[in-house]
Amino acid sequence: MYAVMTTGGRQYRVSPGDTIDVEKLTGAVGETVTVTNVQLVGQGAEVIVGAPAVAGVRVEAQIIAQKRGKKIIIFKHRRRKGYRRKQGHRQSLTSLRVTGIYTSEQSIEQQNIEHDEPPPLSEGGIA
Repeated sequence: MYAVMTTGGRQYRVSPGDTIDVEKLTGAVGETVTVTNVQLVGQGAEVIVGAPAVAGVRVEAQIIAQKRGKKIIIFKHRRRKGYRRKQGHRQSLTSLRVTGIYTSEQSIEQQNIEHDEPPPLSEGGIA
């Protein structure tokens, strides 16, 4: 199963077990983050596309590290004018490990398993 999620203004294609670097999210290392802004969910040939997001789908991930990205140098120069400006920037990043992609049907099934309840009856009244 895979999903396309949005965080920090960028889209990421993720699967359970993937590790990604995203713009800084609040939280300590080891905490769980839930992303509900999911545009697409797919499993095999079956794909669900949201408009703009798929309802009832969430991606859960664990924060692995809070770090900073590679340094970028901004250099401005005007020839023959003696104008030179140098500036650096390092983006703050959060490393995430995707633990699971959950749909509304999966969460209902998990609740039934946790409470040892039988699944809901179908419309005909026979399970």
